[in-house]
This record gives sequence, C-alpha cells and structure tokens, in this order.
Amino acid sequence: MSEYQKPIPAITPAIAPFFAGAKRNELVIQKCTACGTYRFPPRDVCSNCLSSRSQWEKVSGEGEVFSYNIMHQVYHPGFAAEVPYAVVLVELKEGPRITSNLVGVPANEVRIGMPVKVVFEKLSDEVTLPKFARR
Repeated sequence: MSEYQKPIPAITPAIAPFFAGAKRNELVIQKCTACGTYRFPPRDVCSNCLSSRSQWEKVSGEGEVFSYNIMHQVYHPGFAAEVPYAVVLVELKEGPRITSNLVGVPANEVRIGMPVKVVFEKLSDEVTLPKFARR
C-alpha cells in the first residue's frame, strides 16, 4: 500500500467508537437510550430530550444526498488527482446527517435526493473512512 497523501482525521476519545466501527466496515452512530434519537456527530447530551444516556449502534448505512458541494480547486495536494469531486451531506435513513465523499459518481451527476449507501476506504491499519456510493 503506498503512503496515503490526504489528511487523516484525528481519532479522539469522543469519536473513537465511530472509527472502531468503520474498521469493521460498519457505520455506527450514537443513539439516545432515553428517547431513541440517533445523533451525529456524537454529543454528551441529546438535543431531543436532553438525556446524557447514549450508546453506539450500527445503522443501515443507507440514505440520500441532502446537499453537496463540487470541489473544483485543489486545497490540498492529496486531492489534486480527484478534482472535481463531490463532498456530500448524506441524510441517513435513521435521521442524522453525515458529511463525507461520494465515490464512483462523476461530479456532474450528483443530485440532491440521490440514494446512496456507505462504503469503506481503509487508509491504514488504524483508520478506515466511511464514504458513500450510489445505491
């Protein structure tokens, strides 16, 4: 495997379960155990019921493009070969929204409402990223 040239996210204790799930090729997000509301990114308190009780739970990984941006300019040299590429805000079937990349879809074909599913890109033995592809 060649050396990865893009920025790699820092895995803090708050987001560690998310990345542990990604290493297993599972999309996991926080769920309030008091009211059942899913939330991402993780927070100490549920925005629905204000409970501090939560657990990490595997979700379907299916959703749709809620919004997107097409990157035409190279802001980091690691992305130069991919321009133009889509950064998407995916609304998961379970409700929360997650920002990621859309892979395998030409930039001019990205549409709001496009059905997508999670795919995983292993960057190293420590980090695997969830990305999305057309469903």
